[in-house]
Amino acid sequence: MKKLNHKRAMLLTALSFVVLFCTGLKTAKLDEVVYMPGHPSLQQWLLPDVPPQPEDNRLNDDRIALGKALFFDPRLSQKGNMSCATCHNPSLGWSDGLPTSVGHDGKPLGRASPTVINTAFNSIQMWDGRKKTLEDQAIGPMESGDEMATDIEKMFSFLRSSKGYQAMFEKAYPGEEIGRSTLTRAIASFERTVISNQSPFDRWVKGDKQAMSAAAINGFKLFMDRDKGNCAACHSGANFTDNGFHNLGLASFADNEPDLGRFSERPLRLMKGAFKTPTLRDVSRTAPYFHDGSAPDLAAVVDHYALGGVVTSNLSPNMKALTLSAQEKADIVTFMEALTSPMPAISMPELPQ
Repeated sequence: MKKLNHKRAMLLTALSFVVLFCTGLKTAKLDEVVYMPGHPSLQQWLLPDVPPQPEDNRLNDDRIALGKALFFDPRLSQKGNMSCATCHNPSLGWSDGLPTSVGHDGKPLGRASPTVINTAFNSIQMWDGRKKTLEDQAIGPMESGDEMATDIEKMFSFLRSSKGYQAMFEKAYPGEEIGRSTLTRAIASFERTVISNQSPFDRWVKGDKQAMSAAAINGFKLFMDRDKGNCAACHSGANFTDNGFHNLGLASFADNEPDLGRFSERPLRLMKGAFKTPTLRDVSRTAPYFHDGSAPDLAAVVDHYALGGVVTSNLSPNMKALTLSAQEKADIVTFMEALTSPMPAISMPELPQ
């Protein structure tokens, strides 16, 4: 039995390396870029205006309005003092501005609150990837005793007794009951409207020569260069994420009982201490950074990568020490800041009674 388990572990490790190798082959094409505004080679970084949607939850105004009300309603938490927007505040980059979030009864949580921005384009959700879809993750904080600690049955009793919510649910999902499926689909519908795809970088890709500064353009080149920033090894594609999981060698991984991240969901050696690559869209609004909130600003993030990580055990194969001058580091930060779209006005919904 031990020999069989050992062979299985060896096979899983080998498969992990194959996945990483194939990912590397895919991102290698990113080197074939002509850094001229509007050039066809840049079009791969443009996001569509409408994100992917499941067939049973196509976007419409009624579903979005219902989801927005649910997203901002603190009455859905156990004590009536927390909503989804508590940890995903639009004025704080749809996060909370804290190193790690604070949950039910003021309990400090172990991870930073990930932004909602462009989660609609993600193929997997949450820092450890334990949720597959937006619908799947929508009720997660309510079910968690550490987060909103919602009494689920009491919550649905409230929603079903509310004349305002009855009307909104019926308009959004005619003939369907007020339950888990309609609630999660509605919240996911609203989250799919939180899109960043109108940044200076996007305008530059479309051909606006004045949209990005010379420093930002140089930062993009460094970002792409494997021998310099090497950022695109993980922050690839139009949403600037590979939807993969990586151990970045953060100092917190040396704690006595470190957060094992993806390993808790997929017990592969390379996943120990590995966390999902976040989008860099609107990244200038979502400080502090990393899953543990240990980097106060983007300059500190670049410094960490230049160092090649602090804890080198089980380090992602994509991590390596970088040779970057102070100006090159600053240019990479300038480029990341150019990924920020104008912030749309977000009005608070009038909550149903």
